[in-house]
Amino acid sequence: MLRAPAAPAARGDRGPAAVTSARDPSRAATIDFLTQVTGELSKGPLNLPCFPDIVPRVREALGDPKSTSDDIVRIAGTEPRLAARLLQTANSAVFNPGGQPLTNLRQAVTRLGHHLVQSVTMVFAIQQMKSETSLRSVAGALGDLWEKSIAVASICQVLAQRLRVPADKVFLAGLLHGIGYDRLLTEVVTEWYPSIGRAVLEKWGFEAVLCEAVGCQLDYARKSKRAADITDVLIASVALADALLEHKGDLSRCANINAFGALGLSTDDLSAILRHTEHTLGSLRDALGC
Repeated sequence: MLRAPAAPAARGDRGPAAVTSARDPSRAATIDFLTQVTGELSKGPLNLPCFPDIVPRVREALGDPKSTSDDIVRIAGTEPRLAARLLQTANSAVFNPGGQPLTNLRQAVTRLGHHLVQSVTMVFAIQQMKSETSLRSVAGALGDLWEKSIAVASICQVLAQRLRVPADKVFLAGLLHGIGYDRLLTEVVTEWYPSIGRAVLEKWGFEAVLCEAVGCQLDYARKSKRAADITDVLIASVALADALLEHKGDLSRCANINAFGALGLSTDDLSAILRHTEHTLGSLRDALGC
């Protein structure tokens, strides 16, 4: 069973109960959500509270080597709003630079590929969660997290070109990086939210390389055993997204992160990536229906 490590001694004994005692409805709702998640992780199939049922169904079909495109189209087609979102994304300028329009779900699934279908499904799920009455008190936190996730995914795409790895795979890693995070409880979970994210993704059957990347996203001292890898891309992308969204483009925090050295990125490179991200975020949000 997933267990949260004890909080650092300097902060005192501030477990979830201590935070709840502050009688903050947002924190209480978040704690309840995380408690349900950690409880589910110790059981069988993972069903996140308020998470649309279509998500694990699509994920299971995509992860089954016996599944065909017909199976994926059939499952996605049972949720008309998801089907419409997939078509919208496949026809967007970001994912359809040639401008050739598609008119049916099968064509959209083929154009996007498995990883982008998963990405669009996750976007759809988060949008649905944000509208849930029971999660209204944390809707703002979900919105902020999703804004950062879009930025991280966008940066991941740029860095993927340097490694010549599938951009759709690292894009998915960027979207999923914050699956265990909630800014309302940073004092409690900052040290262990990547472990929650990794455990959730493992439970859902995501590729080991994606689970590893999410679990190690804050390991700034990590050194790749060989060449730079997807984990390096995610570590660097999360740090750059922080610089862009929270520190007004200040890159000084990136100096001691080994992933940047592994990727061979200069300060000029990093500045160029931030400028590119600023210019493309709007188009990416439109493509994903955010």
